[in-house]
Amino acid sequence: MTQTTRDTQLMKLTANTLRLLAADGVQKANSGHPGMPMGMADVAAVLWSRYLRFNPQKPDWPNRDRFVLSAGHGSMLLYSLLHLSGYDVGLEDLKTFRQWSSRTPGHPELNCLPGVETTTGPLGQGFVNGVGMAIAARMAAARFNTDTHGLFGTHHIYAIVSDGDLMEGIASEAASLAGHLRLGNLIYFYDDNEITIAGQTRLTFSEDVQSRFNAYGWHTVTVDGHNHQAIAEAIEQGIDEHDRPTLIISKTHIGHGSPSKHDTAGVHGAPLGEDELKATKRNLGFSDEDTFYVPEEVKSFLDKRRTQLKKLYHTWEENFKDWQSQNPKLEQLRRQMQERQLPDDLETRFLDDLSKDANATRSISGAIMQKIVDMVPGLVGGSADLEPSTKTLLKKYSSIKAESFIGHNIHYGIREHAMGGITNGIALYGGFIPFGSTFLVFADYMRPSIRLAALMGIQSIFIFTHDSIFVGEDGPTHQPVEQLFSLRAIPNLMTLRPADHIETGVCWAMALRNRQGPTALLLTRQKVPYLPRAESFDPQTIKYGGYVISGEKSGAAKAAIIASGSEVQFALEAQGILQEKGYSVRVISMPCKEVFDKQPEAYRRTVLPAHLNSITIVEAGSPIGWNDYFNIPTLKLTLSRFGASAPYKVLEAKFGFNGQTIADNMEQFINSL
Repeated sequence: MTQTTRDTQLMKLTANTLRLLAADGVQKANSGHPGMPMGMADVAAVLWSRYLRFNPQKPDWPNRDRFVLSAGHGSMLLYSLLHLSGYDVGLEDLKTFRQWSSRTPGHPELNCLPGVETTTGPLGQGFVNGVGMAIAARMAAARFNTDTHGLFGTHHIYAIVSDGDLMEGIASEAASLAGHLRLGNLIYFYDDNEITIAGQTRLTFSEDVQSRFNAYGWHTVTVDGHNHQAIAEAIEQGIDEHDRPTLIISKTHIGHGSPSKHDTAGVHGAPLGEDELKATKRNLGFSDEDTFYVPEEVKSFLDKRRTQLKKLYHTWEENFKDWQSQNPKLEQLRRQMQERQLPDDLETRFLDDLSKDANATRSISGAIMQKIVDMVPGLVGGSADLEPSTKTLLKKYSSIKAESFIGHNIHYGIREHAMGGITNGIALYGGFIPFGSTFLVFADYMRPSIRLAALMGIQSIFIFTHDSIFVGEDGPTHQPVEQLFSLRAIPNLMTLRPADHIETGVCWAMALRNRQGPTALLLTRQKVPYLPRAESFDPQTIKYGGYVISGEKSGAAKAAIIASGSEVQFALEAQGILQEKGYSVRVISMPCKEVFDKQPEAYRRTVLPAHLNSITIVEAGSPIGWNDYFNIPTLKLTLSRFGASAPYKVLEAKFGFNGQTIADNMEQFINSL
């Protein structure tokens, strides 16, 4: 037997081992998706055993290739690959697939297992995360590679994508941008098996995918997804293609190896069944009595690959040490970015020289961002074609483009959905603090990406301007009402809505220090005043999420007003009117309800003490989510309808967001208690 024949047989055996590990895991869980792993096992075996660069002992190696399973429903394929490739993933992990407290959830989740690069499952998201990783890799290469050392960003981002990924609009947006930026470091495998949950793809999907991606500017090639030589040749073409992303259209059979269920929708999202699983094992030349079986030949075959990869890693490590010694300033920059180092006095720097003239918080934020990027070189990002409105252009720095990735600005075009997922991909890559910006009403386009950022606990910053009905004449299509509540409803998302200049600066510091999850920063279009505070006021108090911006005076009733954003000014006006009538009123500014609600009760009681008789919520948005505090009677002056097209000052009057109307409503409520 020649070595070539031997290698061919070992590759086939490896692919079949992957198929059966996946099928066994799904069968034992009695839940899952065996079809895709069985269909794409040949592609995965060739990629992981011959081309993918990784180090199981150093899973965070910066110059590793990234592998993204965008078709996350086929997670058992990824888990099986990690197990066979020497990661800290044991057979017990495969056997506890989809079970309580296991490390192998139904869809891949970041931080559950080493080697899982991103959380996938919602289709299209992994596709887009990979584009973000590819952009980040190009930016890292532009910053750190030298004429003598090309150590950074010289890897590839691989992904397996499905029909569902390509049907989702987010993937189309990202594919268009990837082609425009000529991201030759992307190599995606399209699992073209012609099956979805409902049946044949021809029910809904008859487009020419190859022509579509050619039009996007991608390099495309179609292969038999079970022909190992053809797969290898296609990967090599992709590696050699530096100026275009590559889509390898892999014609596969879902459930490949199953005698009666291959090419059927029934194998997409359900176990094979005990009898069919045994028949599949016999069909592939395995004993039908063995479960979770890994032949010794496969172990030895992949051990040799790991030995090669260790040599590759150690060579890189030695060159990296040489680069560090020769480029101390670049190493200092790299470490600053990788560790996301921040000055201790962020707030002081942000608040220095702030004008006290009335201004929109979007404009105040834009000025602060110019300071941030000088102090935090990892800050990168852009908007969905709205830089002049969101004020997020980093003016002293260039924009990335296909010819150069040294800049800090990213022009996403009118692609909000992709912007969210790409922002996450850049955050996942490491070393950068990315932001994306648009109008708050369009946060709905980005919601799946925001939710996944929160689930993964990554530091993506989402900047939303035009944060209320006070957008004005553009009307209800552009006036957010329910978006603020809906963002607050996402666990692990910090939603910040500053009221004025000082709060905007502190909120930016909170966003930069928040490494446990994403931040949404909500900013006004209209101007707001620089709010008065006591001379002894400590801006650090804002970090508690809610604080007393103006205390009460002596009076008959003990009332509090809670407001956020631009409505705090109206609350202060109402306080003045009521206090002239003899009422005792304090005003609480609440830029972050979630942060305030997590404070110890002792602190919350200092803000909302027991002597209060009533609380009034003032917010130009949905009342949902505003419950009472400490059973204190609560009046909600909020908005339960869409807005209207008119100048914002007219909207303030018509919807009752002014000091006099708030005071009148409060007085009536207080007297009714």
